[in-house]
Amino acid sequence: MQIGKKGRAVTSISTADADRIEVRGRDLTSDLMGRLGFTEYFFLLTTGREPTETQRFFLDLLLVSIAEHGLVPTNQVARMTYAADPDFLQGAVAAGLLGCGKVILGTTEIAGAFLKDARARIDAEGITVADIVTEYRDAKRRLPGFGHPLHKPVDPRAQRILELAVEKGAAGPFVGLARETEAAVNEIWPKPLPMNVSFAIPAVLLDLDFPASVLKAIPILARTASLLAHLAEESHTPIGFTLAHHAEQGIAFERTEE
Repeated sequence: MQIGKKGRAVTSISTADADRIEVRGRDLTSDLMGRLGFTEYFFLLTTGREPTETQRFFLDLLLVSIAEHGLVPTNQVARMTYAADPDFLQGAVAAGLLGCGKVILGTTEIAGAFLKDARARIDAEGITVADIVTEYRDAKRRLPGFGHPLHKPVDPRAQRILELAVEKGAAGPFVGLARETEAAVNEIWPKPLPMNVSFAIPAVLLDLDFPASVLKAIPILARTASLLAHLAEESHTPIGFTLAHHAEQGIAFERTEE
């Protein structure tokens, strides 16, 4: 018995035989290798199209913007995993990536869904983004892509992304909606709530015709590079066990009553 929805058993990404590897209809060795950079290649792999120069520029920019943010939990768990088994690099990377959830790094996809849904509702219902923000406030719902424990009153990464989108002529309806949402939040929300990088990223990508279904891949791909950097450092400047020791020291043991 087949579980799940039936579909055509096909792939359009790549195929290979003894003397040729084809990727998205292009010959890997004679066409792509030496011509495309990795950012362009990632765009081709995920969309089936080669990016325009503007799409390449902003995909590069966004990957750089979110790759690294210090000793965040994803990097800590990777380093502690590596310390436990230095021969298991891929496992340490995987441990870090498993921490890319809704709280850490995973808001890009949810913020993109918010932008798409907000735009559809504004067009269909004749409401404003301020009405939608008010709904979230009244329902005490978390507004995806807003708020940051460190970056206050603004997230400099988000501001730089949107400024460059305007400067490079890449700003479209979703960047405009992001700015409208930011203004509405500043006016309506009961406490300061800065737009963070995970709201700016989907705004630009959606304006550049990047598939919404792949938005979450951007922070994951970017953070993979960061994890590899931390693990390279861990191999010669180990702090994994120090992190584990401080975690143990920082948590008090409390015996529960039976």
